Amino acid sequence: MNSKKQGLNTICTHSGAIEDTVFKGSVSPLYMSTSFDFMDVDTKRYPRYFNTPNQEHLSKKIAALEHAEAALIFASGMAAISATLLTFLKSGDHAVIQNDIYGGTRNFIESHFKNYGIEYNFTKDLSSESFEACIQPNTKLIYVETPSNPLLKLVDLFAIAKLAKSHQITTAADNTFASPVIQNPIDLGIDIVMHSATKYFGGHSDISAGAVASTQKIMDKIWDLAKDFGGNLSDYTVWLLERSMKTLAIRVKAQQRNAKRLAKFLEKHSAVKSVFYPGLKSSPYHSLAKIQMKGFGAMLSFELKKQYDADEFLKALRLIKPSMSLAGVESTMLLPSKTSHALLSELDRANQGISDQLIRFSLGIETKKDLIEDIEQAITVCNVKK
Repeated sequence: MNSKKQGLNTICTHSGAIEDTVFKGSVSPLYMSTSFDFMDVDTKRYPRYFNTPNQEHLSKKIAALEHAEAALIFASGMAAISATLLTFLKSGDHAVIQNDIYGGTRNFIESHFKNYGIEYNFTKDLSSESFEACIQPNTKLIYVETPSNPLLKLVDLFAIAKLAKSHQITTAADNTFASPVIQNPIDLGIDIVMHSATKYFGGHSDISAGAVASTQKIMDKIWDLAKDFGGNLSDYTVWLLERSMKTLAIRVKAQQRNAKRLAKFLEKHSAVKSVFYPGLKSSPYHSLAKIQMKGFGAMLSFELKKQYDADEFLKALRLIKPSMSLAGVESTMLLPSKTSHALLSELDRANQGISDQLIRFSLGIETKKDLIEDIEQAITVCNVKK
């Protein structure tokens, strides 16, 4: 059956599964071998070539979820992002980069593009006019991240895709915060979609992985470079990731329900200065979210008022975990200024609106009232700044 005609939960559960023809097991067999026969075979399989049985089949699931022709699984989100960027940018080329992106991606660009002779500009804002103003004769790639980490800003994907096509420029979008449950950039004209599969794809805070999906032609180009960089994922982790992805849609929808509820709760709280969540009517991105997303996602950020110590607030939490990553079934919080965006200069963080009081909140699947009670008690007991 054509996966495009199947429901989301059906794709998550069945697409890319390996049939157990020997014992008729209900889950995909795990092929742990790193060495395969090369005699009289159509495909010479090798882990670094991204084509072991488990790698190959899981990539089909990811492609189906993102409405793409093909996909690749990497060892981390940054392995996927760096391989993609360096596939389409060479010495003398120029890239237009969204200003509000994950700190690790920005650090990679600022630290390493110069070594490859790659030129780039960060946009002034998220308008298509700002992207267009950055385009140069040698621009080869436009890179966006929406919703953005950590302020949940949105880029109009359709407008960016239209702009890029008019200049024959390739587009790439980081879809990690939304997941394919909430958003499909390829349907809006974007050429390449990427994920830190560590996040919603894994969903249990125990897997590190990355993913890229696009047309077969584009994925062949990325594969040609990626196979030499060696960023493949071990087959055991691939197998675990397939297991986790079976519940992707169920998890994300449950997490999203909590995000809507907690965003409204925090928006009204006297200790909170501001809340960043596209599902709030007060968000400047609310209208765009309703157009290009199938929901508002399960990530939000909020800023505590100055009289509350953000460090002490996180330490006082009993249920919600102060933790580095996101998108697990357990709710987590962190300070972007000390984690995801710590590599940025203080000025760069300030320019992006990332203050020391900003807290990123990844909603899990816990009961809403328990999350609210934990936040309330942490605010009550946290040290007040003198």
